[in-house]
Amino acid sequence: MMLEATRPDLTLGVIGAGIMGRGIAQVAAEAGITVLLADARPEAVAEAVAFGTDMIRRKAAKGSLTPENAEAAVGRLRPTEAGPDRGYDAFASCHIVVEAVAERLDIKQTVIGALEAVVGDDCILATNTSSLSVTAIAAKARRPERVAGFHFFNPVPLMKLVEVIGGIMTDERVLDALTAFAHRLGHRPVRASDTPGFLVNHAGRAFATEALRIVSEGIADFADVDRVMVDAAGFRLGPFELLDLTGLDVSHTVIESIYRQYYEEPRYRPVPIVAQRHAAGLLGRKTGRGFYAYVGGRAQKPAEAAAPEIDLTGIKVWISNRHQDAADVLRDVIEATGAQIETGERPSDEAIIMLTPFGEDTTTATLVEDLNPTRSVAVDCLFGLDRRRTLMGTPITRQDIRDAAHALLAAGNHPVTVIHDSPGFIAQRVIACIVNIGADIAQQRIATPEDINSAVEIGLGYPRGSLRFGDDLGPRRILSILDACHAFYGDPRYRASPWLKRRALLDAPLTLPDV
Repeated sequence: MMLEATRPDLTLGVIGAGIMGRGIAQVAAEAGITVLLADARPEAVAEAVAFGTDMIRRKAAKGSLTPENAEAAVGRLRPTEAGPDRGYDAFASCHIVVEAVAERLDIKQTVIGALEAVVGDDCILATNTSSLSVTAIAAKARRPERVAGFHFFNPVPLMKLVEVIGGIMTDERVLDALTAFAHRLGHRPVRASDTPGFLVNHAGRAFATEALRIVSEGIADFADVDRVMVDAAGFRLGPFELLDLTGLDVSHTVIESIYRQYYEEPRYRPVPIVAQRHAAGLLGRKTGRGFYAYVGGRAQKPAEAAAPEIDLTGIKVWISNRHQDAADVLRDVIEATGAQIETGERPSDEAIIMLTPFGEDTTTATLVEDLNPTRSVAVDCLFGLDRRRTLMGTPITRQDIRDAAHALLAAGNHPVTVIHDSPGFIAQRVIACIVNIGADIAQQRIATPEDINSAVEIGLGYPRGSLRFGDDLGPRRILSILDACHAFYGDPRYRASPWLKRRALLDAPLTLPDV
């Protein structure tokens, strides 16, 4: 009979009393579950119990737990003398055991084998692995069907997400029990199949890798990309701020690993920038210098160039109506500056030509409409123009035209980022790739659309889930951005997922599951 995760006498074993193990133990004890702790270092167990006790009592002091409930939770943290050299007999009564030991396949397989010698046949054996195959961990188990992934995120008490991962042999009832158990812990479970990166690390591939590619092409610098993704797209941190926070020693390994594990899938292809900076020891905040230098823990970001000071009186502007919704938004902004809007089918020889392409660079958008590339600029309207605005010209756009356009967009103290010509600007490219990878996760049935969105919003902290981004911005628009990038570069990195393409063509939401 399979475990009832809600049973009042449930006992959890946690092997590995490091940062992850002690966090799992703490939330379980607070949820009314008896927790047995073990570690290869006996002193680590005592440290984990002391840490959990301190955290629980702090919550009581802040009023989020009653003193009685806090002390009851502390009493449920039970140290043991179990370990690889001492055996795991103390875990014989456990209903679930979560291993959170070192990320080495041989160590995890040894722990699972040792546990099987003492626990009951109905005991679920879960691994908190973040990068190893659950199927491989279970391969040498006597009963691989009871082995599953149960991947928490650090810090466990605050990151209310857990990935429930089924290996090839995992019994569906085990996954159901772990899902119910996650709810009991107060966490949001997301189900994922056993693939490289599982769900969260897989879905997060586009944010940094596409930003790195943009910088590697000389389109914009690190700070410009971060400003656009924070100010215009609504992310809490830009991709380079995030890489510095995580540390390149961690991020470089993940980027390379997932690319290799997917047999060099172009969507996950790294660029040399990360390997070079990793080799130089520029790891981020932890070393005092990454993509930014840090003084007193604060990033030292380069100042933005001031907008050109230009008399806007009498400036003429012609705005392309090829993308009518974007043109209307841009027209309102330019009219507010007092500039003269030309309404003819073609611009005059004196007008600044403004385009609002999706996916195309300024050069391509100009040639499509047979416009003068020396007088043309493009403005990114994907997220509207209420916040930061992004401007780019062609390689031969006149400097006076570029400066006048910059001044117009900056009127009213609006921040403007000026970049070199690029298919998809900055935000369009990064967001389209995020949506596309999320769509392909759904296409591969790695996770449901609902779980993909939850994993991205909770686990990655994005302002919207991958598929929700696509639905809010329009699947057809996302497809057009990817198709334009694909046509320009000829790179399969930008090929659209079938999940995205079919729904865009049918004008259906990306969150719509297959029947």
